[in-house]
Amino acid sequence: MSSNRQAVLVGNLELAAGTWFPWHEHEQHQLVWAPRGVVAVNVGDAHWVLPPTRALWLPAGVRHRTGASGRARLLGIYADPASCPVGFPEPCLVLVRPVLRELLEYLTGELDEDARTRAEAVVFDLLEPYETVPLTVPMPGDPRALAVANAVLADPADRRGLADFGDEVGASDRTLARLFLAECRMTFGRWRTQARLRASLPLLAADLPLEGVARRVGYSSPSAFVAAFRRAVGVTPGEYFRPAGAARRA
Repeated sequence: MSSNRQAVLVGNLELAAGTWFPWHEHEQHQLVWAPRGVVAVNVGDAHWVLPPTRALWLPAGVRHRTGASGRARLLGIYADPASCPVGFPEPCLVLVRPVLRELLEYLTGELDEDARTRAEAVVFDLLEPYETVPLTVPMPGDPRALAVANAVLADPADRRGLADFGDEVGASDRTLARLFLAECRMTFGRWRTQARLRASLPLLAADLPLEGVARRVGYSSPSAFVAAFRRAVGVTPGEYFRPAGAARRA
């Protein structure tokens, strides 16, 4: 990165379905965006799914991994913290409105130094945070609770309670409830809700019917699913995936 430039486009990658990069971090700030397909980003236990209308800002030094469940094209913008005018302290979603999309695509072309510097400076003026809460699904360490967690992840629509799971893993419902609270820092009910909603994100991104998505992740009706999603994430599924030109400001 040259000294008079604030950012540089360093990634323009075609990702095959199922591709995941290993955990890593960068010395620069990063904006993760997929103009085609859908990518996901994990930071610790937090999970984001990014349709083309959303990007994720990652501050320098944040350990993360990025992947795609289907084919996707991934772009990465990296910014030197010493010269970057944007200083969002935590990972956050960013709206990709049409003008930002066009500018990011423009930066993939062959530009002279002055043109690129001017374009990159405008990128930062267009970064608009979108207020949502990432879905967090921490995994328990105890093998009995872990077996329950893996069963829910394998089938989010599984409606069994802790007593039923306990018969399989050899622990009482009270013991399992205590383990989830101690090791995952949330009740089993909340943990299962987070797991179900996380499982819904790639289905929603694939534009599957809301009723089918709700059923596949364990909700009896679309309205119950939408209400749970809004309580957890802060917006409805429709708002989360709405084209950025029509999305509300944070």
